[in-house]
Amino acid sequence: MNPIDRVRVRTNEGGTDFEREDVLAVEEPLEIRIRSAEGGPVSSFVTTMRTPGNDEELTAGLLFAEGVVESPADLIALERPADPRIDPELKANVLIGTLSAEAFGRAAGLRRGTVMGSACGVCGKTSIENVIPSDRPPLESPLRVTPELLYELPGRLRERQSVFAQTGGLHAAGLFSPDGTLEEIREDIGRHNATDKVIGTLLMRGQLPLSNRILVVSGRAGFEIVQKAFAAGVPIVASVSAPSSLAVALAETGGVTLIGFLRGRRFNVYANPQRVESRPSPQT
Repeated sequence: MNPIDRVRVRTNEGGTDFEREDVLAVEEPLEIRIRSAEGGPVSSFVTTMRTPGNDEELTAGLLFAEGVVESPADLIALERPADPRIDPELKANVLIGTLSAEAFGRAAGLRRGTVMGSACGVCGKTSIENVIPSDRPPLESPLRVTPELLYELPGRLRERQSVFAQTGGLHAAGLFSPDGTLEEIREDIGRHNATDKVIGTLLMRGQLPLSNRILVVSGRAGFEIVQKAFAAGVPIVASVSAPSSLAVALAETGGVTLIGFLRGRRFNVYANPQRVESRPSPQT
């Protein structure tokens, strides 16, 4: 499925109206269904609004962040519905995950009660206890970064946002190495979806935890971004915009270094600043 759509719009410029073609980011539902590898019926887990593309990685990342999938061995298969009577367009918006018996059991108590909008990463969970991890120790990582390295990351992320360049309407999540190399980037209309796609990619490769990586997101650093990074073991999360109070609280207790307003040669460190090299202000 194409992640962009073309429409005709009427534009007013300097008091003059004219028609032109515009390019939009596609937003469509993806229904994630699950079944046990031991057999039994297929059941719906959640429907999330997303930009088509990398649906398998999105599903893997979402199931991991939810605590359903703990390792690649828990995700036996991801496939579209096989029934030939189902409309091809519907098939393109459905993925069925075959889970290990243990993972399927964990999913039983976590089914969401609502459709997740593209701006929501935690909406509809059955209880707050399922959102905030209480039994995991803070992240430990020797990773340290310089301010100069951080200054460069948003620009490197933007350079690789191919769909954003066409539409202006997508978020991005990028995973960087300690030397600032952009290793993975994914785009989506939802910040949390872009993050799930990145983390799901590494999960499916068996490369978690990401204890020596930096996650940079193009929008606001909400709680769901920090929660997903924490689950994947990412020690540094940076955003070009503001974090939320709950994101800061989770970062503090989870051992995540949270950076916001990373723009130009400026940023704020909201939690665990020890991973960012500091320079004292010059004496006057």
